[in-house]
Amino acid sequence: MPSQITQSQITQSPWQTTALLIARLIFAGVFLMAVSFKFMGMAATAGYIAAAGFPFPLFLAWCAAILEVALVLCFLTGAFFSQAALIAAAYVLFLGLAFHGPSHWAGNQAEFGFFVDHFSFLAGLLFAAVHGPGKVLSLNLGWPGRA
Repeated sequence: MPSQITQSQITQSPWQTTALLIARLIFAGVFLMAVSFKFMGMAATAGYIAAAGFPFPLFLAWCAAILEVALVLCFLTGAFFSQAALIAAAYVLFLGLAFHGPSHWAGNQAEFGFFVDHFSFLAGLLFAAVHGPGKVLSLNLGWPGRA
């Protein structure tokens, strides 16, 4: 009868470790850029939110900034990584639909490209949520039994 292999028994090769760390840096970098733009122009962000028809745009802009700071910290440290990746995936899906969805395509063909970009990013976040932060440079907090 074959024995079960646990996640802790699986070792990562150097290229897998490197790829995971680069992916975490990319995720963190994307959200760090987004939150930096918000902090440099919170009123402009609020205006963009208001233009999309959402109420309380300044409040929502601050909520988005706080979320993005938390995501950056999770991606850099590996703490609550899978949960953060799932939250980020939901956030990216919402942003893609709300700000670049089908209602925007007729007015600007580039909006379709932005929409597709969000789904590519969504796929990466979902994959990251399943596979975790890796074992190197990671606090590995979150769901028990995760790498």
